[in-house]
Amino acid sequence: MEFITDFILRISIMAPGFLMAISFHEFAHAWVANYYGDPTAKARGRLTLNPAAHYDLFGTIILPFVLAAMNLGIFGYAKPVPVDSRHFKNYRRSIFWVSFAGPLANLVLMTVSALFLAILRTKISPTFFLFEEFTSMLIWSIYINIFLAVFNLIPFPPLDGSRMLSTFLSYENQIKFESLQNYSFLFFIVLWTTNVFSYLLVPAQKIGWGMVGIFVSMLS
Repeated sequence: MEFITDFILRISIMAPGFLMAISFHEFAHAWVANYYGDPTAKARGRLTLNPAAHYDLFGTIILPFVLAAMNLGIFGYAKPVPVDSRHFKNYRRSIFWVSFAGPLANLVLMTVSALFLAILRTKISPTFFLFEEFTSMLIWSIYINIFLAVFNLIPFPPLDGSRMLSTFLSYENQIKFESLQNYSFLFFIVLWTTNVFSYLLVPAQKIGWGMVGIFVSMLS
């Protein structure tokens, strides 16, 4: 019974930040694609912040629940937004910004979460009955958005960073580069079983928590 109670508490604290992070990420892809002339995502109902429009059964529900149950935090993904590049007038510029939009949205959410955490710490009394819960939710929101931004900026197919990088390559080199996607599973295994990703996260986390400190100083 205690395990179930702890599990529900972990989900209630981590899920809001996670759902907002993946929803904003996919919405940003869809919005920028529509801005540059591709209405595909909009036509399929993906130009929305509603998590129900973006969820993936395994990536949004099963995987996060399993990780939360194992007390390993929360991680997952949403369905990729459909993009038809034939609608773009400037292919390279459009693909770059459509790809960058998702991680950028996570960085914006991270900044907003840092601001709200600073407001909570400086303007709300610690005696407020939900002070600890809101603090934990905002901390997890900061961490999740940093995690998703850094992860998606890795220049390895099929991540957003690889699409951004491919816009600087010739057509022939794009084909060769994109063929690396055949080894993506092996790449992700290496990433999770070594400290490589942790090293990538460290500077981003320092920036995130540094922003909290800056906002606290400004509001104090």
